[in-house]
Amino acid sequence: MKSNTWTIIKKEFARFFGDRQLLFTTVIMPGLLIYIIYSLMGTGIQSMITKGAGEVVTMRVENMPESMAPLFGAMDSSLVVVQQPVTEADIAMLEDKELNAVLVRFPEGFDELVIGKCEVEREALPNVEIYYNSTNNAASRVYMAVSTMLGNYGRTFTVNVPQVEGQRFDQATDDSIGAMIWSKILPMLIMMMLFSGVMAIAPSSIAGEKERGTIATLLVTPMKRNELALGKIVSLSGIALLSGISSFIGIALSLPKMVGMDEGVDLGFHYTTSDYVALLLVILASVLIMASAVSLLSALAKDVKNAGTMVTPFMLVVMLAGLLPMFQDGASANLAVYLIPFYNGIEVMTAVFSHELEWTPVVVTMASDVVYTGIAVWALTRLFNSEKVMFSK
Repeated sequence: MKSNTWTIIKKEFARFFGDRQLLFTTVIMPGLLIYIIYSLMGTGIQSMITKGAGEVVTMRVENMPESMAPLFGAMDSSLVVVQQPVTEADIAMLEDKELNAVLVRFPEGFDELVIGKCEVEREALPNVEIYYNSTNNAASRVYMAVSTMLGNYGRTFTVNVPQVEGQRFDQATDDSIGAMIWSKILPMLIMMMLFSGVMAIAPSSIAGEKERGTIATLLVTPMKRNELALGKIVSLSGIALLSGISSFIGIALSLPKMVGMDEGVDLGFHYTTSDYVALLLVILASVLIMASAVSLLSALAKDVKNAGTMVTPFMLVVMLAGLLPMFQDGASANLAVYLIPFYNGIEVMTAVFSHELEWTPVVVTMASDVVYTGIAVWALTRLFNSEKVMFSK
């Protein structure tokens, strides 16, 4: 059995690696395109953010409170703070882009209004009006800086100590914030990359052979049908894994440009060896069951085109499952979730990227996916034994 299965695997590998165009489009091109596109996007975004850096912006402040004057004075050196009334004419000039400034209007007696305000009365805090034109990048940065400063000030609810040195009011660290971001984005991206790899080769491997008539040659050999099914699934999984790895490398190389890490920004992409091992194991399990499912659908299809049509709804299900982490906090603690095919892999990836890795869910996920793959091999064997399915026109 092992010899026949290995023969099928070598046949599929020879077909794939012998076709340079297929090899390039399936393994090399995904990672290359992702790297180029994401890098260009990141460079463009960084350019938009940094455009106008160093440009002198005037801030006109009306009714500057004594408590706020030192904070405004400590802002960026490219900002010129002028205390003068803000008029409607000034606001109109902002709209017409005739004035490069940020206009801030404090209510009279601001310090007296905020003294003694507690958190339950926060809605009673006085409103500070900030006028700017968001199409001006320099003015937008100043607006964000002022908004952040006022937000930090409001959270303290005291005039004398608007920002206590060394005290952090937001207890989230850069690492935990970064982990939250990756846990909501990367599982879906990885699953889609793996699925794309499977889609690129599985239909042509089974439905394509039915369409060309070469499947009949394999079926008349003394090889057992379960050996043929296992060989197809294992070989397709290996090739799809190469495509997924290529795409993952493309994302990993482009992420620094995409999120500004090459500019010194730390978004907490810090993971241990155990995290990477768990990620690799769950990727292997996920791609195995993906190849199994797509192989089954491909065997039922009449030709490659029909196979692509049948697999599309399945792809949408995987995409929707990949979106679910965006609406939850971390991975699920319910082990029953890790028995659900495809979604269990997404949950484990979410746990890995959010620094909540536990090995029990990983083991349950891998065991269940192996069982499902065994069921798929059995089902695919039954399909190979059906002349009605294999020779349908």
